[in-house]
Amino acid sequence: MEVVLKKMGNSTALVMPPPVLKDLGMRVGQHLSLDTTADGKIVLTPKRKYLLADMIAQCDPKAAPPADMALWDVARPVGQEVL
Repeated sequence: MEVVLKKMGNSTALVMPPPVLKDLGMRVGQHLSLDTTADGKIVLTPKRKYLLADMIAQCDPKAAPPADMALWDVARPVGQEVL
């Protein structure tokens, strides 16, 4: 399938036919990350929407805090922090 790049304001747009969007599982208005490879290929990755509940569900509440967090407990104020 041949497509044509089109000028849209100061940008260039690629118009993707509906069957291509369907095959790729994409939709109008979807946010994507666009990257290129060293050999000139374009990689489109759907942006994932994170939900707080999903992120918290992945946490282990019994896990020890990271070692570098202990530094915050002994750090002295350097500005106008509220104590």
